[in-house]
Amino acid sequence: MAMVCLSDFEAYAKKYLPKTAWDFFAAGADDGTTRDDNILAYKRIRFRPRMLRDVSVMDIRTKLLGTEISFPVGIAPTGFHQLAWPDGEKSTARAAKAMNICYIASTYSTSSLEEISAAAPGGFQWFQLYIHRNRAVSKQLVQQAEALGFQGLVLTADLPYTGKRRDDVRNGFRLPPHMSLKNLEAAFEGDDRSEYGLPPNSLDPSVTWNDIYWLQSLTRLPIILKGILTKEDAELAVRHGVQGIIVSNHGGRQLDGGPATIDALVEVVEAVQGRAEVYLDGGIRKGSDVLKALALGAKCVFIGRPALWGLAYKGEEGLQDVLRILRDEFRLSMALTGCSSVSEIGRQLVQFSKL
Repeated sequence: MAMVCLSDFEAYAKKYLPKTAWDFFAAGADDGTTRDDNILAYKRIRFRPRMLRDVSVMDIRTKLLGTEISFPVGIAPTGFHQLAWPDGEKSTARAAKAMNICYIASTYSTSSLEEISAAAPGGFQWFQLYIHRNRAVSKQLVQQAEALGFQGLVLTADLPYTGKRRDDVRNGFRLPPHMSLKNLEAAFEGDDRSEYGLPPNSLDPSVTWNDIYWLQSLTRLPIILKGILTKEDAELAVRHGVQGIIVSNHGGRQLDGGPATIDALVEVVEAVQGRAEVYLDGGIRKGSDVLKALALGAKCVFIGRPALWGLAYKGEEGLQDVLRILRDEFRLSMALTGCSSVSEIGRQLVQFSKL
């Protein structure tokens, strides 16, 4: 089977992954409206391509908080990579390093931070944090990530409680017994486990903006806030000193009925006015989607589910295939719209269709 585009990997993963694993990765909250709208929203955006611009030499590199990456796509934090491939997050880390992009490792990884770091020495990695009720656990993870050479701390803001994902409920989803949340197993040893391998109610729903100051007191790493969808929260994020914002609705897995991320991006970028870098995840399926997000002000996009489909296909190699396809499609879309470098991409490149 020729793997030509990201939906080929999706079809492969759906066919060959166990049903409970596929359903877990694919799930959206409630009706799945927001999950689906993340993808559909790109179809409402049209290009305004410019002609006769020399595109014989293309430069698709960019920088994330000063660190150069080979093209403006990174790997979003998702949990349980071993559900997709036996080597799990170690394969993800190796693929990201080989492609010279940023990988955000999840708190809910099935490999430890040490294993992820050792799998790709010198790779560009950020660590995504969920704050637990037991703050000592979170503090230790943050300090461990910094000591291991992770270069950014991504705080997820949209999960005080887990969204209702109907297929997981129907399937009675549980992390298989031979897998564990490696970063947290010692902290919660002997406790009862919920479906995600942690004690029930271990996440802290009392987290507020002041906790960003707490994190800043623990680490010198730049803090990137993930899960922002409004100009009000974007303004608060900047005021609290975050250096990056990931416009995200958690892949439509948390609140159903919020905006598609590409639609929310515009008001967030407008509010931030260059005081922090703005990124986006959710719904990226083609290189042209990446270009649309950059035209609307994102510095970089992150992919969640497509990375898992790549792992499911052929581990590290399959994920590299996914990234290469996105890279090549992005380069081609840039050339066909008349941009030879990322710095030339701007708002004038797109319009929202009247449909």
